[in-house]
Amino acid sequence: MNIIKLNAIDSTNDYLKNLLDKKPVINYTVVTANFQNKGKGQMGGFWESEAGKNLICSVYLSNSIIKLSNQFVINIIVCLAIKKSLHKFNIPQLSVKWPNDIMSGSSKICGVLIENIIKNSSIQDIIIGIGLNVNQTIFKNSPNATSIKKINGNFYNTDEILFEIISNIKFYYTFLEKDNLSYLYKLYEKNLYRVNKVSMFRLADKKLVSGFISGVNEFGMLKIIMEDDLEKTFGIKEISIVN
Repeated sequence: MNIIKLNAIDSTNDYLKNLLDKKPVINYTVVTANFQNKGKGQMGGFWESEAGKNLICSVYLSNSIIKLSNQFVINIIVCLAIKKSLHKFNIPQLSVKWPNDIMSGSSKICGVLIENIIKNSSIQDIIIGIGLNVNQTIFKNSPNATSIKKINGNFYNTDEILFEIISNIKFYYTFLEKDNLSYLYKLYEKNLYRVNKVSMFRLADKKLVSGFISGVNEFGMLKIIMEDDLEKTFGIKEISIVN
């Protein structure tokens, strides 16, 4: 595994994309940084992180298997890999908050941002951005955040956790190589945050509705059984989970 370690950078995802423009990149190349000036989250959000305390990285995957039509499986593989890795560090009540936040109980411990590079109507390259709270314990701007150290009181080497995550990404990727997509989707659904529990949701127009998550469809859209017992599907820009 090729690791590029940086001190401060705007974005590890952007660094990898720029690197790809200049030369071929070895599969599973990882870029890590002590600090990101412009760390990105889903929907243009910002990732809060104290310098040197967390795992901030981007992983490069060369793609020849995943089709554009089922690209959500990349999210599934990464989320399952991070969740499996955190089990090793005794993090309780782990789940995946759709589409790709990792939760411990009702607190967020990790965020994922996946960027696909598409050429000729197919996914050629995949960049997986991971922000995992490891040794930071105070989150001034993110009161709902937690970390490994905040949960179990132990200090961890971020490289140790990185190697575990990469190993588990490779593990779940083997299911794709065996064409076992349905198993990955079922496992992801089983581990969804608040699955089969009555929850509140905020729609794009700010309206609040209640219902319960029943799973995701093949495109990664969230399936919700609404108050009228009808199942509806929503994309990432159409709905968010309130609780």
